[in-house]
Amino acid sequence: VINIGGEGQIIVGALAATALSLSMPEQPKWILLPLTLGAGALAGAIWGGIAGVLKARLGVNEILSTVMLNTIALQLMNFLLRDPRLLLDPAQVKAGTNIPQSAALPEQVWLLRLVPRTLLHSGIIYAVILAVLVYLLLWRTTIGYRIRAVGLNMAASRYAGIPVRSYLALSLTLSGAFAGLAGAIEVTGVHHRMIEGLSGGYGFSGIVAALFGKLHPLGTIPASFFFGALLEGANRMQRTVQVPAALVIAMQGLVVLFVVASDIFVRRRGRRRVAESGGSDDELVSDAAPQQEASHP
Repeated sequence: VINIGGEGQIIVGALAATALSLSMPEQPKWILLPLTLGAGALAGAIWGGIAGVLKARLGVNEILSTVMLNTIALQLMNFLLRDPRLLLDPAQVKAGTNIPQSAALPEQVWLLRLVPRTLLHSGIIYAVILAVLVYLLLWRTTIGYRIRAVGLNMAASRYAGIPVRSYLALSLTLSGAFAGLAGAIEVTGVHHRMIEGLSGGYGFSGIVAALFGKLHPLGTIPASFFFGALLEGANRMQRTVQVPAALVIAMQGLVVLFVVASDIFVRRRGRRRVAESGGSDDELVSDAAPQQEASHP
């Protein structure tokens, strides 16, 4: 199951967080901040859950549905940020500029800046904690074992009695919740208001970071730091020495190619060793089985 809808889920999460925080600016920080982040996660979960239900109940390809939902989220953002009755900043209407952005969020929801005069905020701590929690969920619980089993082999999971449809929907819903939370963290930690282009391609960069981290929650932590430094370095180089930003995009593409190529190489080498020993491809599965059983709680 592949979630290409991170961009849209980040957008709807940021929109929900913005709308909720602006609707109750008088609330104290200990109430408003968790509600704001929770609203973002909930909106992302709903957006991802739509694709999950379409996949589980109607067999709609999740790549197609999430890409379409990305477009819907983008147009929804454009609509909300251009209507003064909705999220458009009243100050923009009064000034006649009508820049598509919301009013500034209440200071109660602003995330703590870890380093003064930089954009490094406490959201990075939340991200690391969530990565560890996802690892514990997937590798230390029955639900996580079933999610991984469905992802590896739907037919075998169905034969083992796992409700495949339910876990397909659950996987995309959880993925959407994390992306929506990322959108809420972005709007509360960096911009302090909803703006166009807030997602900045983070949904697609996340896919590259996940591949670079070998699709492991803990592996994505150093991979994300690496790509974060890469993207920020590209922005600095573009401003100072006029290095084109497209170079970084090309580097991301090369990373994907190398990761995919390395996986293909490992699989072919495994098949070659089995063939040389006189076995069959089924032995590859039998060799992996003890590892999977050991990971079962």
